[in-house]
Amino acid sequence: MNHSIYSADRTTHLKIVVVALVVGILVAGFGISARTTSDEGFQQTASNRVMKAGKPVVVTSSGNSVVR
Repeated sequence: MNHSIYSADRTTHLKIVVVALVVGILVAGFGISARTTSDEGFQQTASNRVMKAGKPVVVTSSGNSVVR
């Protein structure tokens, strides 16, 4: 067993690459399967409430403030 990556032979490097590849595939597969398949909150239908713009609003202030 090689305890250093520098002195490792070709088969040890190949084992490391294969293990990393398998773990990467497993993590990606778990991430894909953990997704929620329900898109109920993102679909727009005719039954959703529609917000329409109202009349224009003017905001004024009678207090005079001077910035110097």
